[in-house]
Formats: sequence, structure tokens, C-alpha cells
Amino acid sequence: MKNRIKTRMIKILSGNKQTRLTVQVADTQRKRDKGLMFVEKLPENEGMLFVFSEEIYGGFWMKNTLIPLSIAFLDSDGEILKILDMKPCKEDICPTYDPGLSYHYAIEVNLGWFEKNKIKEGDYVKFD
Repeated sequence: MKNRIKTRMIKILSGNKQTRLTVQVADTQRKRDKGLMFVEKLPENEGMLFVFSEEIYGGFWMKNTLIPLSIAFLDSDGEILKILDMKPCKEDICPTYDPGLSYHYAIEVNLGWFEKNKIKEGDYVKFD
């Protein structure tokens, strides 16, 4: 049986606006390592939520990722600390997209999704 990744709905609060996003939850090392590798199309209001058991440093890379993505790095309260745009990479050595700060969660979405929805650094994600 294929290990189906669980999904959940999150809300992003931007001023008095709420934006809903359906995310696949990557809460194990294996799921985080795979991420969105080999995904050919991501529906518009869907993404992946990376959950870490403690605050971590370091970046993400796009090896074997086929679609351009934007990533938001969040603290333990759900505040968006940094948003970066990432390009697909089919090479052996791929660049790392490092926010330069510690974070507890990361959310990957289609490239430009945060901008299109007017979501910016300082906005909050509600997980309940």
C-alpha cells in the first residue's frame, strides 16, 4: 500500500484578509527529504507544509523538482519570516535557498502564489 501523505487546510492571515491553502504535511525526515520532487503540477491553492520538531537553520534545494516554487519560512508562532523564490534543478549540484535565519515551519507553493495573494513577511499562518 502506498504511503499517502496527509493533507490539511491552513489559513494565512494578512491584515483583515484570510487566504486558505490546502497543504500536504511533511512531518517526517523521509517526507521532508522528498518534498515536491518529481511533482509535475501543483494545483493553484495547494502546497506543502514542512514541519520540524525544533527550530532549525539551513535552506532548501530543488534537486529533482520540476516546477518553480515560492517558499515561506515561519517561526513557531506561525509568523512568516522570509519568502524566497526557487527554480527547478535537474543538475547534480543544485543551489540552496537559505533564509539566513532559524525557522520551525516552511511552506512551498507555486512560484508567485504568495505575491498573487498579497501575502508577505510579517503575516501569520493559523494551523488549527
